[in-house]
Amino acid sequence: MAAFQHTLRSPALFAGIGVHTGAYVRVSVRPAAPDAGVVFVRTDVRDADNRVPVSGEAVCRTQLGTVITNAAGVTVSTIEHLMAAFAMLGVDNAVVELDGPEMPIMDGSSAPFVRVLDRAGLRPQETPRRFIEILETVEVVDGDKRAALKPADGFEVAFEIRFGSAAIGRQAIDMPMDEAAFRAELADCRTFGFAHEVEALRAMGLARGGSMDNCIVVDGDRVLNPEGLRRPDEFVRHKALDAIGDLYVLGGPILGRFEGELAGHALNNALVRALLARPDAWRVRTLVEDLKEAV
Repeated sequence: MAAFQHTLRSPALFAGIGVHTGAYVRVSVRPAAPDAGVVFVRTDVRDADNRVPVSGEAVCRTQLGTVITNAAGVTVSTIEHLMAAFAMLGVDNAVVELDGPEMPIMDGSSAPFVRVLDRAGLRPQETPRRFIEILETVEVVDGDKRAALKPADGFEVAFEIRFGSAAIGRQAIDMPMDEAAFRAELADCRTFGFAHEVEALRAMGLARGGSMDNCIVVDGDRVLNPEGLRRPDEFVRHKALDAIGDLYVLGGPILGRFEGELAGHALNNALVRALLARPDAWRVRTLVEDLKEAV
């Protein structure tokens, strides 16, 4: 784990369609100053404040994706896959400029974002990185859904899902999570949806850009994508990827264990807000302090 903050060495440029809006969007991820955090900038908005800083409180909607807003009501949708890449590659500070309302879905995973960030490279900064150390268990429950953060020496992710479709069934993962594990185990796992829900979603203004190019489509007990799955348990691995991105709105990497059971974006953000409401359950820690103590 890096002890100091990092930003990009050079801009990372990419473009694609939004999975829900279907709009083509161009993106430039640029370096930012220490302690700036991640700020999205809607370059297509000129009559209002177009800067949307990421925070737990900025999340305004969580239906099939994470949406953030600012005081002017300007929003940016579907940030979670890029945020997961930022979290696990160690990008603390970045300005994300986009000329539309929604981040491109790319192939439905974080892998394309990892590739463009790798090309841009990272630059270390002189400010210590602030970790969020979990001191006491914080848990949120909604019926049979549950999400929790618990104390642990490093970052761990456990997730379980259960679906009636035989294509998914019950899947669970439980693993220590660092950059190497993210790259090898989670980054390429894609989002998924069900064929019978597509018409209803599109009637609600969602999934207009969704296709088998950017989503695993399940029809009954079958996966419709001709290429099949990238991993037998790609579904639960993607849910873990989503959770990592949703947790990174806290503004720093977590030293603790995340557990999700049937959870989604809404419960993930409920957990973020529950943690923020419990200042006794966590503290900000820097590894620089640990290094000084060791000396």
